[in-house]
Amino acid sequence: MHRETPRRALLLGCALALALPTGAVIAAGPAAAAVTWTVTGPSAGSPTSAQVTLDNGVPSFAVLRGGTTVLSPSPIGIETAATDLTKSLVFTQRADQTVTETYAMTTGKKRSRQTAYTQTTLSFTGTGGARLDIVVRVSDTGAAYRYVLPGSGTVTVRREASSWTVPTTAPAWLVPTQSEDQGVWFETTAGSAPAADFAAPSLFEVGANFALVAETDLDGRYAASNLTHRAGTGTYTTSIIGAPITATLPLATPWRTAAVGDLKTVTESTIVDDLAPASKVADTSWVRPATAAWSWLTDHAAQSDPVRQKQYIDFAQRNGWGYVLIDEGWQSSWMPDVVAYARDRGVGVILWFNSANLQTAQQRESWLPQIKGWGVAGVKVDFIYQDTQPVLKWYDAILARTAELKLMVNFHGAATPRGLQRTWPHVMTAEAVYGTEQWRNRAAFNTMLPFTRNAISSMDFTPVTFVVSDRDTSDGHELGTSVVFESGWQHYADSTASYEARPEALTILNQLPTAWDETRLLGGRPGREAYVARRNGGRWYVGGISALAAKTFSSPLSFLGGGQWLAETVRDGAPGRLLRETRVVTSADTLSIAMPDRGGFAGVVCPYTAGMTTCGPGYSTGTLKGQESGICVDVPDNSQVNGTAVKLWDCNGGPNQAWTATAGKQLKVYNTKCLDVAGGGTADGTAVQIYDCNGTGAQQWTVNADGTVVNTGSGKCLDANNHGVANGTTLLIWPCNGQPNQKWARASIGGILKGQPSARCVDLPNSAQANGTRPALWDCNGGTNQAWLSTNTNQLRAFYTKCLDVAGGGTAEGTAVQLFDCNTTDGQRWRVRSDGTVVGVGSGRCLTTVGNGTANGTLLVISTCTGAANQKWNRT
Repeated sequence: MHRETPRRALLLGCALALALPTGAVIAAGPAAAAVTWTVTGPSAGSPTSAQVTLDNGVPSFAVLRGGTTVLSPSPIGIETAATDLTKSLVFTQRADQTVTETYAMTTGKKRSRQTAYTQTTLSFTGTGGARLDIVVRVSDTGAAYRYVLPGSGTVTVRREASSWTVPTTAPAWLVPTQSEDQGVWFETTAGSAPAADFAAPSLFEVGANFALVAETDLDGRYAASNLTHRAGTGTYTTSIIGAPITATLPLATPWRTAAVGDLKTVTESTIVDDLAPASKVADTSWVRPATAAWSWLTDHAAQSDPVRQKQYIDFAQRNGWGYVLIDEGWQSSWMPDVVAYARDRGVGVILWFNSANLQTAQQRESWLPQIKGWGVAGVKVDFIYQDTQPVLKWYDAILARTAELKLMVNFHGAATPRGLQRTWPHVMTAEAVYGTEQWRNRAAFNTMLPFTRNAISSMDFTPVTFVVSDRDTSDGHELGTSVVFESGWQHYADSTASYEARPEALTILNQLPTAWDETRLLGGRPGREAYVARRNGGRWYVGGISALAAKTFSSPLSFLGGGQWLAETVRDGAPGRLLRETRVVTSADTLSIAMPDRGGFAGVVCPYTAGMTTCGPGYSTGTLKGQESGICVDVPDNSQVNGTAVKLWDCNGGPNQAWTATAGKQLKVYNTKCLDVAGGGTADGTAVQIYDCNGTGAQQWTVNADGTVVNTGSGKCLDANNHGVANGTTLLIWPCNGQPNQKWARASIGGILKGQPSARCVDLPNSAQANGTRPALWDCNGGTNQAWLSTNTNQLRAFYTKCLDVAGGGTAEGTAVQLFDCNTTDGQRWRVRSDGTVVGVGSGRCLTTVGNGTANGTLLVISTCTGAANQKWNRT
């Protein structure tokens, strides 16, 4: 509806109305009347809408939330060498559709994704008849647009007019453009920011809403961009890096994206992945996110020392970390041996490369097949810098080749990935952040990252570094970053000694996966605090970091399922110490955690069963006893050979029947082998065996409350063949049917020794495995260095190959107790009695704390059994 206009204007208005009667508003005015097209999200009553306005031939774009403008009308359009399509446009037609997509990710906020959006294509002609489509997509939580130039041949793109506008008083969180996206994020207002270029993403707060603006769908056909701010204004305009660029027609430019809503909505948004091209990798079973040990930051010389690297591999194995990253300085002369050493221990190796050595196809063919032949799992490629068009073309080439070779990738010294991990799911992470290697950890800066940089892609911050001296963060804050920061490969950068000196931290770190099924923001504000919950399978992982004064964080646990849960958290305790706490909770409870100045925490919340004291693997070692047969899952003859078929056998409590359930859903035996479906098969009747642990779906099992043990890779149940109940019955996978030959009882044969008066556990300091190490009391933390496996020969084993030992086989009063290679002597045999005493078979004396001690560090000896409290131990 509009007032009467001159004939030419009236004819134009009629033409527009015929082309688009719905969602178009034609303003009163002269011949070039302003026309607005509105696109609304797909759900009924969607709160999000976008508007494209053509005013006097000039297009603009705006985003609204709940009817309130969040991003004000801002110029859009594209200019080529042939024509300027930022002005003098004439509308020709509109096309609409609603699209729903599902896709899978290997990294990021959640693995299984579903997105729906309304798509509108607005077609225009410009000067000389040049054609331009502006494609708009709007979901319930964001909006985006791109340009499509039809035709054939090539086109030179000079610039885009694409821009975003917010009120000048709007709070803004920005990062100055640097060649490797390693600028320092800061808080300002949109108008007060300097006239400068800022990197994607950028975050603005407008009233009750936030807008996180970025881009996605970048490859070698185009180039990445920055946002250029005009001083004193609230407008930020896209600047193409390295413009002008040459592109092939037809051309679809990258999406200009905006996630809008409250802070929770924006932080949990997946719009950058949703609008990226679909995966180019059909089979991702070899892509394995996991934690990694990294020696470069604190032990730089270790990069050129194979002996030291093997020590890091041993550390990774002990703690269940998936990888070691060997950085600049490694040598091809010794690397195959180190990789083989790691493979034998179930640890993958990631190798650093300077991108200069992988620039050409010839260089890549010289290196990449070779390291794949060694058994390397992936590469860290460094010194890439900004995403110009030539750099993006290089990405296209190296990602295609690494995918063919099944090598995972981490980009370092590179720009922020923008949708890359959906298209190339073997990209585990990228740096693009002022991270720990700067040796300057700041709490306020850390608390900006979950809402900005890490909100659009995985971030290789290399977190949890207690050794950094120039930091204002507490130890609990450092630990909290392990959950708050997301990265498909989470490289922990501190020294092995530093981690082992903090067993409470290892309690959490050793349980953390790096792939997530769900992510929830529990609270926070950029620059102040951030609290996150992430789910992997049936467990939740919580983390928090604060830049504020001492406070207590509280959050309802309503996101938990039914029943009882064990919440195991580690926070700051006494100055310089971490404190582990456990509590049984339900979804009706509130989690409250006290924090000091700039503090933090991390924790695991797992389904609770009676007697549980940790979610960790240290207390989940035991037998799998068949309900129908009454006998146990057994590795015949204690074999450790890959491919050994697993069978039923009379339960004997031996190490070949001791299965440790890990946070990664593995069932480990001998600490290095896993229950495995032969060949990764999924067919009915595929045999079950042991094999080097590798993290694949063939080695992941869900132990359910109904007694079934379900393989992740196949979705089928562990099954005793043909209902066999005799020794030697083979095991296989079979469709789950609820029969008793698919039901298994879990019985503990390993766990802690907790002193009754001290409530502390028998602990191997710093997870040491050297012969002669003295066990001592220490706060119970669920670590593998506190897990003692009872064998059928009355040994108490740690790390599978070491035993609790009376020094020198002595029998005298006060003889020290130590760790030593397991043998058959009576000095390593112990009887765990019902009265709580642990009696040495060789001496007849009791395991005793020195001097009735109860403090951390109290040593152990053998002493005449008196029934005293310092000779009583609880076994769980």
